[in-house]
Amino acid sequence: MQIDTEHLHYWMQAIRQSPDPMRTMDAFWQGQLKSKEWLVEALAKIYQQRSIIYKPVSIEIHGGWVGVLASMLFQSSMPIKRITSLDIDPTCEPIASMMNKGEEIQGRFQAMTGDMCNLISFVDIVINTSCEHITQEQYEIWLGKRTKDQLLVLQSNNYKIDEHVRIADSLEEFVEQSHIDVLWTGKLELPLYTRWMIIGKQ
Repeated sequence: MQIDTEHLHYWMQAIRQSPDPMRTMDAFWQGQLKSKEWLVEALAKIYQQRSIIYKPVSIEIHGGWVGVLASMLFQSSMPIKRITSLDIDPTCEPIASMMNKGEEIQGRFQAMTGDMCNLISFVDIVINTSCEHITQEQYEIWLGKRTKDQLLVLQSNNYKIDEHVRIADSLEEFVEQSHIDVLWTGKLELPLYTRWMIIGKQ
């Protein structure tokens, strides 16, 4: 995918204005960007294949961090009406807002602070890139607040670090954890870990 100079400008502004620029730059590690690019390309393909009417969609990103995935989605082939990026860390909200400043000005982007497990939403697509950061109990609460017609995009990995409380050692294990009707699965080999992804519905 292509990253245009206007969005790149806002990325740089977000890093400069961040209270911890080095921490914000963690979102741009190769594994992070490759995982997001992979998600964007897979989602665009699945959505196009399954859409009777190829209409602009509303998206929520749960565990949206500093807003890089939202920005990449806006620059993709996906027809997007609006994206909300939610993260439990309050320091992410102003950074994500700057990362997507052009779309925020247009009324197409909002960064929010909150717990994904408490959010009931009625958007077309919900993306959860933080499945390894929540327990199975928290995940079941989160899943219970999703609607039957929403397309769900889930990512996890097998990276064993303290902040990852529910990893999956295989794609099959991740599917078993997720309890959704699977439309597509895949894995992405990265230098430090393997990323798993599922696209499906309840």
